Amino acid sequence: MANTAPSPRLRTFAASLAGAGLLFWLYTFYHIAHVPQGDGTGFQWLAVIPLGGIFLMLTLPSLILVLIGRLLQLAAVLGLIGLAAFGYIWIQLLAEFPKH
Repeated sequence: MANTAPSPRLRTFAASLAGAGLLFWLYTFYHIAHVPQGDGTGFQWLAVIPLGGIFLMLTLPSLILVLIGRLLQLAAVLGLIGLAAFGYIWIQLLAEFPKH
């Protein structure tokens, strides 16, 4: 029987991507909380909806797969797509937030 143990390097890579996604998602709450009030409506908090969707659909499954040590290639792909999606959405949001 062939050795089917997951590669430690692949697991580390997938964990790094998923961890970076988690840390970025948590950072977004800090950044949004420090956006200038603007018109005082609090609409800047609507940004957590697409960011939360990315986290729930891409980053969280990647984290779970890494933690259970299964489907590490899929975990790495999900983590990479999640980071790209976070980057794209975040750039759009920064253009909408009022400047300091």
